[in-house]
Parts: sequence; structure tokens; C-alpha cells
Amino acid sequence: MRTTSAFYTSLAILVAATLSACASMAHAAASPQLAARLLQHVRQVASSEHNKSKPEALEAAARYIEVTLAAAGFTVQRQQYTHAGHKVRNIEVSVSNLRPGRPPERIFIIGAHYDSARGAPGANDNGSGTAALIELARLLKGTRPSEGTEIKFVFFVNEEPPDFRSEGMGSRQHARDMRRRSQPVEAARILETIGYYNNAQGSQRYPPGLSKLYPNSGNFIAFVGTLDSSALVRKTLASFKAASTFPAEGLAAPAFVEGVTFSDHWSYNQHGYPAIMITDTAFMRYPYYHTARDTPDKLDYASMARVVEGLARVIQKMAALIQM
Repeated sequence: MRTTSAFYTSLAILVAATLSACASMAHAAASPQLAARLLQHVRQVASSEHNKSKPEALEAAARYIEVTLAAAGFTVQRQQYTHAGHKVRNIEVSVSNLRPGRPPERIFIIGAHYDSARGAPGANDNGSGTAALIELARLLKGTRPSEGTEIKFVFFVNEEPPDFRSEGMGSRQHARDMRRRSQPVEAARILETIGYYNNAQGSQRYPPGLSKLYPNSGNFIAFVGTLDSSALVRKTLASFKAASTFPAEGLAAPAFVEGVTFSDHWSYNQHGYPAIMITDTAFMRYPYYHTARDTPDKLDYASMARVVEGLARVIQKMAALIQM
């Protein structure tokens, strides 16, 4: 699919103008204890390559996630399946406010994949998202959503190639199961590579046509989705800006734009659910993407903690206000 440069630029200007119209409120600096916990999780999950080609390391990462969530008081659920001769699993915990014997009226999914690319420890991609998801679950364990609401925190396996967009992709298995059971998923928000920030001029790049519309320093968190999920991008960005002073940008663009569908939100879009990616923009900023140098020492844990605290407030509002 192709489009003219003028159409592409006009669309991007329209989206950028819409998304940049949100104000923000001041909040205190992020907790150093939270930053330390994020570092611990990344070290435990993503100090070495962990994927189907390294099954023992992948299992160790999965077990760490499960044990940590159980210690926080969650009942851990597994979605196990076999793909290409490998038995793997998604991991899920939830917070809900449901009447006895009644199914949820609305489900919000917060997700991240925990496998790494071949040849990479995956500290940023996606140890950062995994660590953030563990901490979001922990921070929100004691919350009480609006009646009928369930928040699922889902850790996906097999996001990286060669499984990306295949039947073996963990989020594809999960999204398909949600649709098969007619589950009322209102939105999926996916954490993808969120740990690297750089204030230097020229540290951020973009797909063609967008560089003049966004900052050239890679110091922000991005909320990204296709045009079908533009309302979710806009609402989530506005909520984050109201909850945090951390720099944030948003983009809703056609699916063919480079990077817009490069994570687990793609799986939910395929099954008709609104879904977005929350990211530091990965390879458009991070110099160690999918390399052996994607190690825990490369990440900015203080900035990650600010992002996590902002997202926790977004989820709290989301769970209390059905229209989110």
C-alpha cells in the first residue's frame, strides 16, 4: 500500500496537532525504590538471551515473573501451548471487581513480551517492559476497579522473530482466545522497549515525513497506534500528560508506517480490539537494539520509574472511568 508524500505529511500534522493539545500537571520525582526494583527485575529477566533457542533461560525468566507475582499476592494463571515443538506459555494476573458468578463487563489488558531476540539479552527489548509490567501489577494490586471491570496484566512469550506475526506468537494466542470466548476487551495497552532516554540533539529518528513534527531528542515516551486505534492513542496520551510531567508524544498512523505495528498490540488489532504500543521508539532511538549489547547497564531506571508511576495513574483512572 502506498500514498502520496503530501497526504502522509498532512495526516501526520493533523494527528500531531490533535495529540499535542493536552496539558500536564506537576508530580514529585519518581521513587528511587521503584527504580531499584525495576533494575532488579531487568537483571533477573534479561541479563542473557532468553527465547525458544535458549529454552532453559526462557523458563528461568518465566519462573522469575511467576514467583515475583505470587510473592505480591497474585494468583498466577498460565496459558500454555506448543509451537514448533516447544512448550511455552503466557503468564497472567488480574485485578477485578466482579459480582459473584458474573463475567466481566469490560476488560482492559496491559501487556508486555518477556522473550528476547536471537543473540540479544534483551534488557530494553523487552526486559524494560516486563519489569514495568511487574511493578504496575504490584502497584495496583490493592486497587478496586469500577464494578464489572477486570484489568489483566499479561506477559507474552514468542514476540520476537521468527515467531512475530506467526501462530506461535504469544499475544496472538491470547487475543484469539479472547475473541473466541467473546471477551469484552475494551483496550489493550502494550509496553514495548521503554527504558532508554537521551537528551542529545539528533538522538531520535522517525519514519519519513515525521521528523519536523516531533522532538529530535529521544527523551520522551511514545503512545503509538494505527488509525483504527487513534481514539485510544489520544485518550491514553491525554491521561498520561495529566498524570505526569515526563515528556510524552503520540502518533496514530496507517499500519504501513514503519514501526507502527511492531509489537503485541498488532495481535489485538487483528481481532478487532483497540490496542496501542507504549514505547521509547526502540530502533529509532536505541543503538543496541537486537544486539548482544542490549544489557541492563544501558537503561535509565529513574526515567523508567517516572513512566511507570505515570502509567499507574493512567490505569487507575481507566479502571474507574468506563469511558476511558
